[in-house]
Amino acid sequence: MEVLELNEDADKIREVFAYISRFKGTTFVIKIDSGLMDHDYFPILVKDLALLRENGINIVIIPGSRRQIDKILQTYKIKSQYDRNIRISSSEAIPFIKMAAFDVCNKIMTQLSAYHANAVIGNWVRARSIGVIDGVDYLNTGRVSRVDVTAIRNILAEGHIPIFPCIGWSSTGKPFNISSDELAVELGKALNSRKIFFVENRDILRSGDLTIPESVHPMDNGRISKLNVAAAEELLTQNPNSPLPIIKMAVEAARAGVERVHIVDGSVEGVILREIFSNLGVGTMVFANEYESIRPMVDADTSAVLGLMNPLIERGLLIPRSRKDLSKRVKDYIVYSMDDVVHGCAALHPFENNQGEIAGLAVNSAYAELGIGQKMVTYLIEKGREAGYTQLFVLTTQSSDWFLKMGFITGTLNDLPPSKRENYNKKRNSRILLFPL
Repeated sequence: MEVLELNEDADKIREVFAYISRFKGTTFVIKIDSGLMDHDYFPILVKDLALLRENGINIVIIPGSRRQIDKILQTYKIKSQYDRNIRISSSEAIPFIKMAAFDVCNKIMTQLSAYHANAVIGNWVRARSIGVIDGVDYLNTGRVSRVDVTAIRNILAEGHIPIFPCIGWSSTGKPFNISSDELAVELGKALNSRKIFFVENRDILRSGDLTIPESVHPMDNGRISKLNVAAAEELLTQNPNSPLPIIKMAVEAARAGVERVHIVDGSVEGVILREIFSNLGVGTMVFANEYESIRPMVDADTSAVLGLMNPLIERGLLIPRSRKDLSKRVKDYIVYSMDDVVHGCAALHPFENNQGEIAGLAVNSAYAELGIGQKMVTYLIEKGREAGYTQLFVLTTQSSDWFLKMGFITGTLNDLPPSKRENYNKKRNSRILLFPL
């Protein structure tokens, strides 16, 4: 047990180093929900952001200010009005909105200084009035029209962390109250950010009462760990009455070229680090590019593939394979990689009579909930069709129910190609399953 735990710790450490190397010099945009400012874990969140900056990742922070604005307006007996969940900012309210927004920024800057991280608060955002929509005048509430990318990049190059209040200014210096969520998306797009984080004050996306599309695979605890853009849009379409505005923002950012948009629960200790330095993460990730991919195995994958297979070999679920065995038949194998880390493998071995064997199927147990095995087998079935096979087969001792559920049927020894029939291990007595093509 101790050896297993040490091996798992070593794997985690390697994963962290791999991610640090990959993200060094890139930019992360972090939007923090206003409800987190007084949370017990808020100082830890800020400390983690300072740690990322110290390790070469550019950090841009947009603090939400809704709660603080509501509080200060209530103190001065100024009524808050909303339409479509957007604050209508009156001329009377705008000075107090600015006060609250900058107070929140100052709080974050003070926290960062405690961890020796330099931060700057600035007016790098140009805004324009929302105007009148369906008869509703939004007064001094605006939308982002432009960000000063050059100034921001210079600040980042100096090692500072820019902090953005939810205020934008017109070309004549008029202030507008803008959405922090919208600002995060616009900054992510303008800065070619590698990631945008929406750090919320609650667990935002679990299956719960949602209608879940077939393309979405929640984990056993109900968490939806990842969505490509198409799946996210399908989720929104099938749940029109559910408040999922952050998902809409994530889709917009991903469509505009931001590689990953992460939605995480900031009330979880260390949530940013847990989400970044783990392929599986702890929140929900929306992505536009190919996060998960099935590709041909190469010789450099051999150690990772053996690492996946060995636990199954020890349990008798797979027949033993050596490094030489894998190298000899490397062209038959595929791997399932997530951000260049191999978490699954399988093979399609050719046989006479236009038959092929699916073999060597192994998946990292920590990622089994993601349906990786099914995706690889489906891929190999399509690959078999393309190769002109008339039938695929698999030999299994303990996974027959799983294959039967995928559409395989029970076969006999006589259904195997002659060379496989001759080498069939009667002592192992594997069940024979077929998939006609």
